Amino acid sequence: MSKSNLSAMVRTLRFEAAGIMSIELVPVAGSATAFPAFTPGAHIDLHLPSGLVRSYSLVNAPGETNRYVLGILADPKSRGGSRFIHDNFRVGMTLDISEPRNHFELMESAEHTVLVAGGIGVTPILCMYRRLRALGRNVKLLYCARTASQAAFVDELNALGGDVTYHFDEQHDGKPASLAAFLADQPAGTHAYCCGPGVMLDAFEAACAETGIANVHIERFAAAPDAPPPATSEGYVVTLAKSGKDIAVPAGATLLDTLLAAGIDAEHSCMEGVCGACETRVLDGCPDHRDSVLSASERASNKVMMICVSGCKGDRLTLDL
Repeated sequence: MSKSNLSAMVRTLRFEAAGIMSIELVPVAGSATAFPAFTPGAHIDLHLPSGLVRSYSLVNAPGETNRYVLGILADPKSRGGSRFIHDNFRVGMTLDISEPRNHFELMESAEHTVLVAGGIGVTPILCMYRRLRALGRNVKLLYCARTASQAAFVDELNALGGDVTYHFDEQHDGKPASLAAFLADQPAGTHAYCCGPGVMLDAFEAACAETGIANVHIERFAAAPDAPPPATSEGYVVTLAKSGKDIAVPAGATLLDTLLAAGIDAEHSCMEGVCGACETRVLDGCPDHRDSVLSASERASNKVMMICVSGCKGDRLTLDL
């Protein structure tokens, strides 16, 4: 859970597309005059009245600290988050939210940027496109959805102008867009971003490799299907530097669950290694990285880890907790 929650009120609920609504949040009167600033690609946690905590990307312009806007799909595979929001959120209700976090950061100085969105993955992509258009950068965007009726924020994208391509499978005999064709012949140094379902992300990474794009950025909604289970087969000991405590993590247990059971107030949210809420500095030892957040270079540095799913490759680990 977040240690620095903000109080927010639902000011607007709006239909955006089939199964998708936007939620405009504003500071609760008397709590603050503005929310913390954020950068394109950032997300916040919603602490739902049901007790669940769920992360959603910010859609609006980063300069609008008087409000946060989210786009939320009523996912048929919902684990209780998006379905609860669609069924129970009302204008005027209040809830706690986290401060923004960003593990999908935009390189604003890039000479050329390519953005690819799939379905509700348009939420962080729209925020990025909005920012790059405001800066006058060279950017092109591909927005894919199964049907035109399921595509949200199209009016906002059209109002921003620029190079936006839409691909709706229903208009192409049910076939998805060719990402390799879209990404072909990009200038050297292009930065490419994609947010969408896992199948699209896998295809995007393959297409970037095929077309020679090296600066690749993705954001997953959930852990990769081939991600290893979070529990390790061997036990280990974790040392908490700030308290000096040594805590044994038994075989078959997760690091986060063990810490929480020991009364340690460790920040967490998704429990799947995708939101970044539990990022913790590693002071010694070699983490067994199993998240879907850190880049290959960040994993290799072993300076941070996501304690909700990652463990230890050795018998000891020291954390900045």
